[in-house]
Amino acid sequence: MSSLPVAIAPPLAAPGFWKRAFAHRSFTLGAVLSTLLVLAAALSLVWTPHSPYDVEMALKLQPPGKGFLLGTDPYGRDIVSLLLVGARASIVVGVIAVSIGLIIGTAFGLLAAARRGWVEELIMRLADFGFAFPAILSAIMLTAVFGPGMVNAIIAIGIYNIPTFARITRASANAVWGREFVLAARACGKGAFSITIEHVLPNILSVLIVQATIRFAIAILAEAALSYLGLGTQPPQPSWGRMLSEAQTLLFQAPMLAVYPGVAIALAVLGLNMLGDGLRDLFDPRLARKR
Repeated sequence: MSSLPVAIAPPLAAPGFWKRAFAHRSFTLGAVLSTLLVLAAALSLVWTPHSPYDVEMALKLQPPGKGFLLGTDPYGRDIVSLLLVGARASIVVGVIAVSIGLIIGTAFGLLAAARRGWVEELIMRLADFGFAFPAILSAIMLTAVFGPGMVNAIIAIGIYNIPTFARITRASANAVWGREFVLAARACGKGAFSITIEHVLPNILSVLIVQATIRFAIAILAEAALSYLGLGTQPPQPSWGRMLSEAQTLLFQAPMLAVYPGVAIALAVLGLNMLGDGLRDLFDPRLARKR
């Protein structure tokens, strides 16, 4: 009996994977929207139509045109520039926060599946305790101690992601630990650590990739909510959530100020969710056999 791992999900490099991927509507549309988000953030690193930090009250609430494609905000800043730099803030918060949850949560989940017994029970009870502190509540507590800011928002969202990844990793790893190739590896004398790294982790990567994509969307939404409440990204750094907060007092005078960041948040979250759904379908072996 071979001790080599058997792939649960088709790897990204599998023959025909990308052909099936781009024939999948949800994956394709999600990939396009997610790529546009990344390109907007990358573009803001090297160019914006105007400085998103310069306040020019003489130019406040300018309509679209006259050198401002989408007009200006109540402080005379260019809306397009604010949206581009706001995309960068959303990606930074999302990537770091999801990475925190992915690394720590996956490690705890793998440990729980490998050790079982009281170790598994302790980790799962800690995960349950973590679910009692959503990102906004954690941010409020951190803000009360350390003050508002992007770093505290990242920590709060990252902590919120840890229990989710721990539970998903543990459930997926437990399923792999019962497979024949893992039993063969144990019969060959391999230890729990080697089996986890060489056999269990590679076979649950697809599940983690899908979950990370979906949690990325949730992290962007959480960052926008925290910034809207004044707990996230602080001035003068642009943020989609704070753009919404600043526009709420001008809904009747300039309603489009709320529409632009709202649409940006909606498209970013929609794109990442559709990308995650598409990856889930493509990684599902039952769906793969039907295609």
